[in-house]
Amino acid sequence: PSERNRLSVWSKLCYAIGGAPYQITGSALGFFLQIYLLDVAQLDPSHASIILFVGRAWDAITDPTVGFLVSRSRWTGIGRMMPWILFSTPFAVMTYFLIWYVPPFEQGKIYWYLIFYCLFQSMQTCFHVPYSALTMFISKDQKERDSATAYRMMVEVLGTVLGTAIQGQIVGGVSNCPNETDVIDGTNSNNSDVPRDVTLDETKQAYLIASGVICIIYILCAIILVLGVKEQEETIRKNSMPLTFRQGLWLVMSHGPYIKLVIGFLFTSLAFMLLEGNFALFITYALGHRKDFQNILLVIMLSGALTIPLWQWFLTRYGKKKAVYFGMTWAIPFMILIISVKSNLIISYLVSMAAGVSVAAAFLLPWSMLPDVVDDFKVRNPDIHGHEALFYSYYVFFIKFASGVSLGISTLSMKFAGYVTGSCSQPEAVILTLKVLVSPVPVVLIVVGLLILRTYPIDEDRRQGNRKLLQELL
Repeated sequence: PSERNRLSVWSKLCYAIGGAPYQITGSALGFFLQIYLLDVAQLDPSHASIILFVGRAWDAITDPTVGFLVSRSRWTGIGRMMPWILFSTPFAVMTYFLIWYVPPFEQGKIYWYLIFYCLFQSMQTCFHVPYSALTMFISKDQKERDSATAYRMMVEVLGTVLGTAIQGQIVGGVSNCPNETDVIDGTNSNNSDVPRDVTLDETKQAYLIASGVICIIYILCAIILVLGVKEQEETIRKNSMPLTFRQGLWLVMSHGPYIKLVIGFLFTSLAFMLLEGNFALFITYALGHRKDFQNILLVIMLSGALTIPLWQWFLTRYGKKKAVYFGMTWAIPFMILIISVKSNLIISYLVSMAAGVSVAAAFLLPWSMLPDVVDDFKVRNPDIHGHEALFYSYYVFFIKFASGVSLGISTLSMKFAGYVTGSCSQPEAVILTLKVLVSPVPVVLIVVGLLILRTYPIDEDRRQGNRKLLQELL
């Protein structure tokens, strides 16, 4: 890359740090919201599933809308993407905090969570869509963008670690149930007459403290991003016609490689989302590791963070498609193992370490492959400019919509299986449901996703060819 396009390590780092808030809040919500709504806010499982589904579906709908608005917004003194990031942050932080507050009234509690969950998702979208499209505006060189994306994924996985760690360590210490082992030793006889609401109040407070800490980190990351990254103005944008929303949608959706990439990753992402959404409940009730669940989640995320550089090396060496096959299939034997072996803490930790390797691949690869699709589109449509944000926002739309469906379905299945809100143990049917949701279903989804990704046409040769053509266009 020419000197002008080369990014300093410092600006790559500042860019990467901007990805942390989305992941920190996302992992805290992904792992803990379901268990929080059921056991702390003590909502009926059907109400919880409405909140989870509507919140995610709403979040999904706001993505293309914001993507469209971003692609039409004007260049300002600080760029085209930065004002969005700057103005959405204070509102995102405020609404996030209120999700983790249990209101003092019983009637209409569902509306409280619905409103603040949807508001938070909207503000988060106004931050994240421009941020992910920013990849195309920090450098014109594909290698530099790939490198910045690897930095970003490193920080994002560390963000999920941080979100899981903060939420898990603060909240995990507060439990009003005896551990399985205590029950066997008979040590819980003296615990049972402790009044229940004392510890429930402590649990509520722990959730509030955790969300306060996360809000502070969110603000710091946004400040570092805005101060540390310079957005480059597009040189060829001047003469292109603005498209209507429908034209934009049609353009993006009629690009074959994009559709194959998105649908393939839709299935694999769904698999990992089902696992994420139900894993805390699975560890707590099916495996009986109530006191360890936050540490097990942490192990998954740490192992993911540490293997991102490995995947980055793998995809530059062997190509992105091979990395996808290898990365996704790696998880399957471990998903099968965790439900077929009798509950054992050491095995749970080992499986979690191995699963983290796949989680890293599931994180890095879609974001690493999206710019290739955008470049491919530019080569095929050299007269159309400025629609990068649409590609990113529709991808996020599908993934979020899928996650809403998966969360809604899994919480509803809990309801049908007879989940008992606020109870220390669950009926057999619930445990069986949890096992199905964390193993057979994700395995099938991964296999389907990989079969679709086999048809994805952009291999290394086509990628390099596109890169040369784009350099000539510039």
